[in-house]
Amino acid sequence: MHNNLIFLQDILVHTPLPTAVYCTDDLVISFANPAMRNLWNTGEQVIGKKIADIIADFHKDSISEEILRVMKTGIPFQANDRKLDILIKGVCEPHFFNYNFTPLRNEKGVVYGVVHTCIEVTKLHEAKSQIVNSDEMLSMAIEACGMGTYEVDLTTNKIKTSDNFKKLWSIDSEITIEALVAKLHPDDRHLREKAHKDALENGIVCYEARIIQKDNSEKWIKVFGKIIKDEKGDPSTILGVVQDIHDQKEFEVELKRKIEESTSELRRSNDDLLHFANVVSHDLQEPVRKIKIFNAFLKKEIAGQLPDRSVMHLNKIAHSATRMQCIIEGLLAYSTMDKSTQPVEKIFLNDLLENIKTDLELIIKEKDAILIISDLPEMEGASILIHQLFYNLIQNALKFTKANQPPRVIITSTLKTINSVESIEISFKDNGIGLDPIYADKIFNAFERLHSKNEYEGNGIGLALCQKIINRHSGTIMAKGEKENGAEFIVTLPLKQATEKI
Repeated sequence: MHNNLIFLQDILVHTPLPTAVYCTDDLVISFANPAMRNLWNTGEQVIGKKIADIIADFHKDSISEEILRVMKTGIPFQANDRKLDILIKGVCEPHFFNYNFTPLRNEKGVVYGVVHTCIEVTKLHEAKSQIVNSDEMLSMAIEACGMGTYEVDLTTNKIKTSDNFKKLWSIDSEITIEALVAKLHPDDRHLREKAHKDALENGIVCYEARIIQKDNSEKWIKVFGKIIKDEKGDPSTILGVVQDIHDQKEFEVELKRKIEESTSELRRSNDDLLHFANVVSHDLQEPVRKIKIFNAFLKKEIAGQLPDRSVMHLNKIAHSATRMQCIIEGLLAYSTMDKSTQPVEKIFLNDLLENIKTDLELIIKEKDAILIISDLPEMEGASILIHQLFYNLIQNALKFTKANQPPRVIITSTLKTINSVESIEISFKDNGIGLDPIYADKIFNAFERLHSKNEYEGNGIGLALCQKIINRHSGTIMAKGEKENGAEFIVTLPLKQATEKI
């Protein structure tokens, strides 16, 4: 028996759990293991002293009362997460404890003392506080964003929701799956079913639907949730939020209406422009043609009878009429470019350039021009448009030439891969009057002229048409050069087109 008592005392002395024993109504300390004495910040001299003399003043009354109550009633007492101020190096610091007061009874069942055990839970308390604070902050953030939260137990189908969820879902009865589905617009219920079916594969529930409110009006909401799996990997819970997106949906509807309205107006404007271009083409070309004809008749009939100044005036009339005709044709070509589609076909660029040389044969002979053309590959595109593109670029090079110097145009090509697309880069380089780099982008604007109409003929539409043709073929065009030192136009086109028509 004596050995058993020694063994028990050894256990109590060496256990890391703070333990003390109080006896008599004065609560005298009859035992305190090192762990408890360390907690009190005292030595062995505490044995025989009253507990009230050991603990801090602002705790002694409540603790003493709790111990005395156990002493008198024999009913154990337990406190959890209790704050106590502990004196450490002369400074009282708050700590949190779980502690127990257990009565000791003699062989007659009479309480003669109380065993005090405790464990510090300060770090656990702080962790719980952080979790609570984080949860509160998250709840505040969600509420501030106008969202509601929900949690679905997939085993029992029980649903927990925030108050804002009920408000957004316009429901104040018991929250069940059936009740929630019943509030959905009949035309949108399949969206929920599909979202939950997809969630079994991707783990995400996401859909937008309309809620039928108490006044039978509709409100758009967005539901987003995530499936949480248990330790076996089976879906156990859905955690999610619901958001009011009614204003956003109304904005989208209004925006769509305005876009459709603007598109309709733009379509009418384009139709008016096309109509205007047709009027210009058909109604104005005939008067211009007659002006040229009758001016030629007049010049032929009476030019010999007129002074040189009058003949010069007739020549200016003919020149202006020709220029007006050129402008009318250019305007028609530019305005109708986007109205028609062209079939995509194989284009043999070498043959295409030979045809263009034939078309420009007169001006080439007149200016004694030299065209140096390297071998070009095949490509896909709208043949009529690519012909117009090359024709305009070569004609442009033959137009802006230096006085008393035969024009020379060098056409070379390089195969390149641009953004994983096999392409051809073609260079049209001349020895003409050159180009100021600051106008390199400006020249592709419609009706943009860098030179006086008296210096060089043209309607200012040729390069703008080139830009449109390039855009239709998903390519690029750029210009570079120097004043009085020639210009170079670099065209990049895909070798194959993604569609059958462009």
